[in-house]
Amino acid sequence: MATILSSTLSDADLAALLVHNAGNLALTMRSQDTQALRESATEKNSVSDIVTAADLSAELYVFEQLRRFRPDDSIVGEEGGGYTGTSGRTWVIDPVDGTYNFFSGSTYWCSALALCPATPDDAVSSATSDGTAALWDDEPLIGAIYQPQEDKLWLGGSSQKTTLNGMPVGVDPRAEIGQLSAGTYLHPTWFAGEKAGTPWRNAAQLPATLRMLGSGSCDLARVAQGELGVWFQHSCPAWDWLPGKAIVRAAGGETGVVRVNGLDWFVAGPAEAVAAIMAALAAGTTVDPH
Repeated sequence: MATILSSTLSDADLAALLVHNAGNLALTMRSQDTQALRESATEKNSVSDIVTAADLSAELYVFEQLRRFRPDDSIVGEEGGGYTGTSGRTWVIDPVDGTYNFFSGSTYWCSALALCPATPDDAVSSATSDGTAALWDDEPLIGAIYQPQEDKLWLGGSSQKTTLNGMPVGVDPRAEIGQLSAGTYLHPTWFAGEKAGTPWRNAAQLPATLRMLGSGSCDLARVAQGELGVWFQHSCPAWDWLPGKAIVRAAGGETGVVRVNGLDWFVAGPAEAVAAIMAALAAGTTVDPH
């Protein structure tokens, strides 16, 4: 992508360039000194939930460019970058989604970015909560996801239809859940319990096959192009949900959130499949809501 960053770029073009450059920055850091990157990794919530120097550098890059070219907008980053602007719009940054994959040498990771019509206070509370509540109800204006090692850039939102490397893609609205693959994730420690395990098992019985690939944004992008049929996961932070939500919806898909046993489950795909997954999750209620 040869276009130079400038304040005259559209939001979509700016988002596309930022995820492209951030993703390649992270990839370059991994390629140049794998050992140093490994030594920089620290755990956040578990062994599989880590942050590396590449995450921090990629987020800082996006943050600095947004402050330069969209100075009035708010910013929320997964790794702590934040700014409260005056425009009533907020950019949400996921510098490396699928960090465990990235750290392990897999190609299945990406950089992701969303622009939302949220107030600064809403944005900050959404992204710094437990990741399950106060997410924006508004449709994101733009979502951008870039997978560097496959050179795939998905772009879409309420202002434009979804494209993959500039070519239109879309969700098949006639797809039936029993004929679809499902992308999902459930941490191993949750499988045995009823709180998340029971709803997950209910939903996991519906599709033709399951995929657990380790990057929610990569998964959601592939739902938008039909490579994955449907997707569901609980407790998604704003940065894991909003870029993909924008892209799936702009591809003609549906998204939804259902609260079960105190956890919010996020679902995306064809409308009928989303409804079926949400119903199956809700049928796994084991905790009295009162």
